Amino acid sequence: MTLQRRVFLAASGAALCAAAPTVLAQAAPQAVEKPQLTLAVGGKNLLYYLPLTIAEQLGYFKAEGLDVKIVDFAGGSQALRALVGGSADVVSGAFEHTVNMQPKGQKLRAVVLMGRAPQIVLGVNPKTMPGFKTIADLKGKKVGVTAPGSSTNVMLNFVLAKAGLKSGDVSIIGVGAGAGAVAAMRAGQIDALVNLDPVISLLTRSKDLVIVSDTRIVAEADKVFGGPMPAACLYLPQSFIDKHPRTVQALVTAIVRANQWIQKAGAGDIIKTVPESYLLGDRAVYLDAFLAAKGALSPDGLFPAAGPETARRALASIDPEIGKASIDLTAVYTDDFVKAALTRFPIK
Repeated sequence: MTLQRRVFLAASGAALCAAAPTVLAQAAPQAVEKPQLTLAVGGKNLLYYLPLTIAEQLGYFKAEGLDVKIVDFAGGSQALRALVGGSADVVSGAFEHTVNMQPKGQKLRAVVLMGRAPQIVLGVNPKTMPGFKTIADLKGKKVGVTAPGSSTNVMLNFVLAKAGLKSGDVSIIGVGAGAGAVAAMRAGQIDALVNLDPVISLLTRSKDLVIVSDTRIVAEADKVFGGPMPAACLYLPQSFIDKHPRTVQALVTAIVRANQWIQKAGAGDIIKTVPESYLLGDRAVYLDAFLAAKGALSPDGLFPAAGPETARRALASIDPEIGKASIDLTAVYTDDFVKAALTRFPIK
């Protein structure tokens, strides 16, 4: 063997050894820095958060080396408070919180998208508002949201503002995202409701709610907000992302897998996978809800390029401080972790 040949083989071997860690990293997850995590969510039973439940039920978090404790709150604003207060590591919540909190000094970043439309529905109570014609008719009325300050509250304020009303022109009442919301509507305790599925499908099926605005339909959501409005996502403090990048990658990969599974799943697959309590006692209603919401769920986890500006503009229309603030929209989300997950689990 010539000297040149030996040098070439040695160099080739060194190159292969150097590349091996990268190849292995794509084939299997590296050990995470923080395997035990607390995840806060507001209304886990909602179709809005279906990818989270699928990732949990099918063991995708565990497959990535994570032990995720999910704490369920009545609304997204409470989940956000848990994160800011330090009792949660990550939130499964509405994208707009990452924009809303930046001017307040909270550097939060969304790392994977679960919903490409808000899936939030505004409806009125046909018993207490039989003559409803326009949003202006809500003035002086009681409107239920999942929790004050949540994404349902944000959408209500946005719709009111477009109709020339202020949030103070209605009485906002937190009714949760489950049986409590259904009971409040049926008992006539609220005149209108801003909520999500399966609550919405249950009430419309029983004719206890008349839909006014439906952002489960992507095209209608784009029309309401004037562009693509990112919805459910996982978001974390930037400091956590910097300190625990492999942990964040593991979280994102689990959700990316769940997103893909949902797109291929039939209604029967969903029924078999979600907890019985999610069905609100009526499987047919949950099936209707899934079919209504499926188109609004993200197929790949990537954020739409125009999404952050749409969210900023919507928030600015109801909060003058957001309109005045200088917000770095590149800092409120990243697609890097999703792109890495898609190298391991490409869409087929």
